[in-house]
Amino acid sequence: MTATLTPPAAGPAASVRAGAVPRRRTRLLALPEVRWAAAATTLFLLALPLQLAGAPAWIWGPLYALSYATGGWEPGWEGLKALKDRTLDVDLLMVVAALGAASIGQVMDGALLIVIFATSGALEALATARTADSVRGLLDLAPATATRIAADGTEQTVPVAELAVGDTVLVRPGESVGADGRVLDGASEVDQASITGEPLPAAKAPGDEVFAGTLNGTGALRVRVERDVSDTVIARIVRMVEEASETKAPTQLFIEKVEQRYSLGMVAATLAVFGVPLAFGEAFSEALLRAMTFMIVASPCAVVLATMPPLLSAIANAGRHGVLVKSAVAMERLGQIDAVALDKTGTLTEGTPRVVDVRPLRERGLEEADLLTLAAAAEHPSEHPLARAVVDAARERGLDLPAAEDFTSSPGIGVRAVVGGRTVEVGAPARLLAEAEAECAADAEADAGGVVAALARELEESGRTAVLVVVDGTPAGVLGIADRLRPDAAATVAALTVLTGTTPTLLTGDNPRAAAHLAAEAGIEDVRAGLLPQDKVGAVRELEGAGHRVMVVGDGVNDAPALAAAHIGVAMGRVGSDLALETADAVIVRDELAAVPATVALSRRARELVVQNLVIAGVFIAGLVVWDLAGTLPLPLGVAGHEGSTVLVGLNGLRLLRDAAWKRAAAEGTG
Repeated sequence: MTATLTPPAAGPAASVRAGAVPRRRTRLLALPEVRWAAAATTLFLLALPLQLAGAPAWIWGPLYALSYATGGWEPGWEGLKALKDRTLDVDLLMVVAALGAASIGQVMDGALLIVIFATSGALEALATARTADSVRGLLDLAPATATRIAADGTEQTVPVAELAVGDTVLVRPGESVGADGRVLDGASEVDQASITGEPLPAAKAPGDEVFAGTLNGTGALRVRVERDVSDTVIARIVRMVEEASETKAPTQLFIEKVEQRYSLGMVAATLAVFGVPLAFGEAFSEALLRAMTFMIVASPCAVVLATMPPLLSAIANAGRHGVLVKSAVAMERLGQIDAVALDKTGTLTEGTPRVVDVRPLRERGLEEADLLTLAAAAEHPSEHPLARAVVDAARERGLDLPAAEDFTSSPGIGVRAVVGGRTVEVGAPARLLAEAEAECAADAEADAGGVVAALARELEESGRTAVLVVVDGTPAGVLGIADRLRPDAAATVAALTVLTGTTPTLLTGDNPRAAAHLAAEAGIEDVRAGLLPQDKVGAVRELEGAGHRVMVVGDGVNDAPALAAAHIGVAMGRVGSDLALETADAVIVRDELAAVPATVALSRRARELVVQNLVIAGVFIAGLVVWDLAGTLPLPLGVAGHEGSTVLVGLNGLRLLRDAAWKRAAAEGTG
């Protein structure tokens, strides 16, 4: 069975315009697949102990029959509908196999098959519904109301749906931007991580573009609306995820690709085994018994079970080690990839800016600890992400921070405070240096400014964000801040290169300089920076157009369309957005990047066991069929052989439940 993302009844724009607040999370029992699967499982669990305890068949038999009915009617009906299109699909095949088991007295085995199949369908339906919930919930990123400035200068609070192109809105500090537009007046820093994935807020001044759903910083902005609410970047991301999920190629397990011919061949052969001897004078009862035996030994139970146990065991093993793979199809697809595209912020990196360089000017008499103490004390009252990074760095070094007085913050420039009687300014080098040069014309201070400017350029060229510290009007040093590479990033890139035969591609919305520097550290050569969500989808399509099966690893809202479009999508669980987690086919729950290649290797091991199981099942079926056609195969022996092969392939698949299987996969994943 396959699952596709079912779009909401009304499109994103319609939902917004209507002002409706859609229900964001589908209740478990609201899905009919879940209700039927729960009923079938409950009935099975009631019947099994009664049967094992030796109760009369009239007690547990009806319970099993109800389990067959509740769990099998829907897939059976879907299978019958498929017959209208002259297609014999796995739904009907599984129901027939279960009924066949019941017809020869294996009632419990058939019921178990029904329960497993119904539960699998319920899980797929739930995953699909939760993905649709998350897509609709993405619209919550944009605020419900906005402050519109009328022609006479008065302010009006209006629903975002009523904003039109050309309107002017006021975005106060800490508010979300209500619409895509351009800044008319004001200066601030805006957190655009939900759109571009950049870890640091972007400075905004008149003429700069802002996006709906991004978070304003400490300054107030007057913004002219430039896009209709139905065409904002957020709304387009919603549409891209829906379209990518709908147009994604239908997925099938390996065995489902051959089930059609096998099933049709088995049905035709059973009729021939019954009809041909009958036509040549064999007794009706003997011909029927031979045909029934043939149908039993040739039935696809072992073939069907050849696929699921290895994949389900791999899913369970990966789950114990912090990787949630959402379906057997996803686990199989993981082993098929031959190209990888990685996001930067929150995936290859930790997603949190940190101070990585402290460069004091020695002639000012300051050491690294002194410079960091002054900067952290001045930044302590600020809520800016860079300020938190500076304060965290001081605390990690065990520095005592004196109290700051007369604190002020200027959007786009930095902060100023009095620390221990000294005026300390921390902020953007270009702005603070210009102010320092305007206030102080002494040669020594001009030289210090030149040295600091050179330090700032050096840090920025190496992918850092430079932060200048000015003490009493004179530059005192520079801090370098960057989003740190995960410790296992380089090893993961190397492992994925070995597994796929190609070096991963970096897809990021961050600036090209920072992206190139980090890619060099991680060992990635193909770097595509400054990408919006649609650009990432385009990059995935380009790789697929070159014949690759692409795995995308990401964590943000801006990665969701690419995750949906890829052959397989993997999300980082700890920092991942709700939309990325729901859209992805697998989730790295513990944020251990090294688990990605290990899971790929485990998937490939599962596929090897699937092939082994198909060989085992094929040998048993062929041997029993030849025996039945060439001689006289006793029915009990045929049943024993059939059930024995089913048990054998099941046990073989369960080998992947062992911890040794994960350790082996992890070793393969590290090359």
